[in-house]
This record gives sequence, C-alpha cells and structure tokens, in this order.
Amino acid sequence: MTAVPLREFRELTLALLDEDDMTAVLGTVTEAAHEMVPGADLVSVTLRERDGHLYTPARTSPVAAALDQVQYDHDDGPSVEAARAPGCGYRMSGDLSAERSWPAFSAATYRYGYASVLSASLLPAPPRLGLGGALTIYGRRRYGLDGRSRDIALLLATHASLAVAATRIADQFHQAIEARDLIGQVKGILMERRGVSADEAFALLSRASQHLNIKLSELASRLAAQPGALDLL
Repeated sequence: MTAVPLREFRELTLALLDEDDMTAVLGTVTEAAHEMVPGADLVSVTLRERDGHLYTPARTSPVAAALDQVQYDHDDGPSVEAARAPGCGYRMSGDLSAERSWPAFSAATYRYGYASVLSASLLPAPPRLGLGGALTIYGRRRYGLDGRSRDIALLLATHASLAVAATRIADQFHQAIEARDLIGQVKGILMERRGVSADEAFALLSRASQHLNIKLSELASRLAAQPGALDLL
C-alpha cells in the first residue's frame, strides 16, 4: 500500500479551507505537490475552460509554464490529454528521451533537462462551471516519478478539483447576490420616477432586457452606472 503523507494532507486541507480565490487555491496545491510528490522538480496546473482554451494559472517555475505552452501550441502532450480525460485519469512517462507519444513536447522537455513527467486530471467540475484541467509534475531523473508519485498526485488533484469547484460556486453565488442588489436598486429608481409598483418596475426591466437581448443583470448594471438611461425605457 502506498504511504500517504497524512499530516501534510491535513495541513493542505486546512490551508485550502482558508482560500477563497481560485488562483490562490491552485498556487497552494502547486507548492504542496512540489514538496509532497517524490521526484517532483517542477509543477504546474493546466486549466481548460468551457471553450477548450488551455492555460497555466500556477507553476513553480517559468520553465514549467514554457513546457506547458509547447503542449498547447502543438495540441499534444500529457497535460493536454489529462485535461481532456474524463474522470480521474493520468498520463505518465519515465523516460522522455525515448517517449514517442508526444514528440515535440518530449524533445523540448528533455532539452530543458527533465526526463520524466506525470499529469493527473483535475476531476471534471459540475457542467455549469465548465472547468477541467491537469496537475503536471516534471522530474529531472529518468523514472524519478513512480507509483507513489502518481498516487499522491492523484490525491492532490482531487483536493485541487474540490477546492476550485468550491471557489467557482462561491463566486457565482456572490455574483448572483450582486445582480439581485443591482436589480433592486434600479427597480427602486423606476418606482420613484414613474410612480409604479415593484412588479410593474420589474416587468418594465424584463421587457427592456428581452428587447435589447441582454441579460437582466447586465441591463441593471448598465442602468445603475448611467441612471439617466432609465428615462429611455
């Protein structure tokens, strides 16, 4: 059975509970992977947005970001494959000098002096969040990343996935509260200016939203910034 650093995972969990920003969460997980995964010399996180765009929001060194970018440019590599894999998957190579699966990436990584790689999928978030990704670990030694490295990386990827999903949900919740407050503010102005009820003010805003083909929250934001435009409704 693989020995898991329980104390370190407990400390990581507590640290993640204190974070409310996605970038901070990913930075914390990246640093934890660098310290906890045997054979880890570089670590990065790839995120995949709903439109398929891939980028690196956290890394321990600019070299890791550069190696990720080679993969994005060629649309090929362990990070790209792991970010697109359904469920809890991973991609791994112990000897990039002999790896034929990702020729451009393998050659570039080996030139930088890294001989092994491991990419663990970030578990797919709820579809409404539109997020996927991978935790990628680079090692200098051939076969320096082993089964224990893989198991710990998969656990870290799960921690990262849950923490990122939580921050995304929290962001959406706060955005919904802010939108509700803006709509209420604009309704109040309409009620005062037009002498209408709350329901009538909301109906007026809804019709304007449909006519202009923009979301009600976006319309309220624009009107709150330019109250004079309310006279045009």
